[in-house]
Amino acid sequence: MAYYCYKCGHEIEFAVHGGIVVGRLDTCEHCGTYLHVCRNCVFYDPGRSNNCRELITEFVSNPEEPNFCSSFRFRELDAPPAHEDPEKAKAKLEDLFKNLKD
Repeated sequence: MAYYCYKCGHEIEFAVHGGIVVGRLDTCEHCGTYLHVCRNCVFYDPGRSNNCRELITEFVSNPEEPNFCSSFRFRELDAPPAHEDPEKAKAKLEDLFKNLKD
Protein backbone atom coordinates (compact mmCIF):
# COMPACT_ATOMS: atom_id res chain seq x y z
CA MET A 1 0.00 0.00 0.00
CA ALA A 2 1.16 3.51 -0.75
CA TYR A 3 -0.04 7.11 -0.78
CA TYR A 4 -0.72 8.86 -4.09
CA CYS A 5 -1.67 12.40 -5.05
CA TYR A 6 -5.28 12.38 -6.28
CA LYS A 7 -4.45 14.87 -9.04
CA CYS A 8 -1.22 13.69 -10.66
CA GLY A 9 -1.04 10.12 -9.36
CA HIS A 10 2.55 10.36 -8.14
CA GLU A 11 3.47 8.51 -4.96
CA ILE A 12 3.77 10.66 -1.85
CA GLU A 13 6.45 9.65 0.62
CA PHE A 14 6.05 10.66 4.23
CA ALA A 15 8.56 10.59 7.06
CA VAL A 16 6.57 8.35 9.40
CA HIS A 17 7.01 8.90 13.12
CA GLY A 18 4.09 7.13 14.82
CA GLY A 19 1.72 7.71 11.88
CA ILE A 20 1.63 10.14 9.00
CA VAL A 21 0.77 13.75 9.54
CA VAL A 22 -0.37 15.91 6.64
CA GLY A 23 -0.35 19.63 7.29
CA ARG A 24 -3.21 21.73 5.94
CA LEU A 25 -0.96 23.49 3.41
CA ASP A 26 1.36 20.59 2.51
CA THR A 27 1.63 20.10 -1.25
CA CYS A 28 2.56 17.37 -3.71
CA GLU A 29 6.23 17.71 -4.65
CA HIS A 30 5.42 16.82 -8.25
CA CYS A 31 2.38 18.97 -9.16
CA GLY A 32 2.01 21.41 -6.24
CA THR A 33 -1.55 20.33 -5.39
CA TYR A 34 -2.60 20.57 -1.75
CA LEU A 35 -2.61 17.21 0.03
CA HIS A 36 -4.91 17.82 3.04
CA VAL A 37 -8.01 17.77 0.84
CA CYS A 38 -11.14 15.63 0.78
CA ARG A 39 -10.11 13.98 -2.51
CA ASN A 40 -7.08 12.42 -0.74
CA CYS A 41 -9.05 11.28 2.32
CA VAL A 42 -10.08 7.72 3.08
CA PHE A 43 -13.54 9.00 4.08
CA TYR A 44 -14.21 10.96 0.85
CA ASP A 45 -17.36 9.66 -0.83
CA PRO A 46 -19.01 11.93 -3.41
CA GLY A 47 -22.11 9.73 -3.27
CA ARG A 48 -22.89 10.91 0.27
CA SER A 49 -24.79 14.11 0.98
CA ASN A 50 -21.77 15.62 2.76
CA ASN A 51 -19.26 13.92 0.40
CA CYS A 52 -17.96 12.11 3.48
CA ARG A 53 -18.50 8.76 5.22
CA GLU A 54 -17.74 10.40 8.57
CA LEU A 55 -21.01 11.71 9.97
CA ILE A 56 -19.47 14.32 12.28
CA THR A 57 -17.58 16.33 9.68
CA GLU A 58 -18.57 19.76 8.47
CA PHE A 59 -19.42 20.30 4.82
CA VAL A 60 -16.44 21.28 2.66
CA SER A 61 -17.60 23.17 -0.43
CA ASN A 62 -14.53 22.37 -2.54
CA PRO A 63 -13.07 18.86 -2.04
CA GLU A 64 -9.86 19.94 -3.80
CA GLU A 65 -8.99 22.81 -1.44
CA PRO A 66 -7.13 22.48 1.88
CA ASN A 67 -9.36 22.24 4.94
CA PHE A 68 -9.24 21.93 8.72
CA CYS A 69 -11.04 18.57 8.99
CA SER A 70 -9.81 16.69 12.05
CA SER A 71 -11.09 13.36 10.64
CA PHE A 72 -8.73 13.51 7.62
CA ARG A 73 -6.78 10.30 7.00
CA PHE A 74 -4.72 10.03 3.82
CA ARG A 75 -6.02 7.12 1.76
CA GLU A 76 -3.76 4.21 0.92
CA LEU A 77 -3.96 2.53 -2.47
CA ASP A 78 -2.45 -0.57 -4.05
CA ALA A 79 -1.70 1.33 -7.25
CA PRO A 80 -1.75 4.93 -8.47
CA PRO A 81 -5.17 6.27 -9.38
CA ALA A 82 -6.00 6.06 -13.07
CA HIS A 83 -5.66 9.37 -14.87
CA GLU A 84 -7.00 9.78 -18.35
CA ASP A 85 -5.53 12.21 -20.82
CA PRO A 86 -7.93 15.20 -21.08
CA GLU A 87 -7.77 15.08 -24.89
CA LYS A 88 -8.79 11.41 -24.91
CA ALA A 89 -11.68 12.17 -22.55
CA LYS A 90 -12.83 15.04 -24.78
CA ALA A 91 -12.65 12.80 -27.87
CA LYS A 92 -14.77 10.16 -26.12
CA LEU A 93 -17.39 12.75 -25.24
CA GLU A 94 -17.47 14.13 -28.77
CA ASP A 95 -17.80 10.61 -30.13
CA LEU A 96 -20.64 9.87 -27.72
CA PHE A 97 -22.61 12.95 -28.77
CA LYS A 98 -21.64 13.13 -32.45
CA ASN A 99 -25.10 12.02 -33.62
CA LEU A 100 -26.78 14.86 -31.72
CA LYS A 101 -25.09 17.55 -33.80
CA ASP A 102 -27.39 18.91 -36.43
